[in-house]
Amino acid sequence: STGNMVVKIPEIIRYLSEVMTLEPGDIISTGTPSGVGLFWKPIPRFLNDGDIVEMSISGLGFLKNKVVL
Repeated sequence: STGNMVVKIPEIIRYLSEVMTLEPGDIISTGTPSGVGLFWKPIPRFLNDGDIVEMSISGLGFLKNKVVL
């Protein structure tokens, strides 16, 4: 949830808009959620060719991409 973020969305947008031009459709990646693959126990897990990455934003939409290495 964005409510758990240390740096809030408006502050991120303000900073980015000072150093670059933001265009409609731009995606701002803000970090890694809990459960990141590097810290999986006992064996870390990373994205591989053919994996599917899915994400959504409530009230906005859904994005699904296939990893191609």
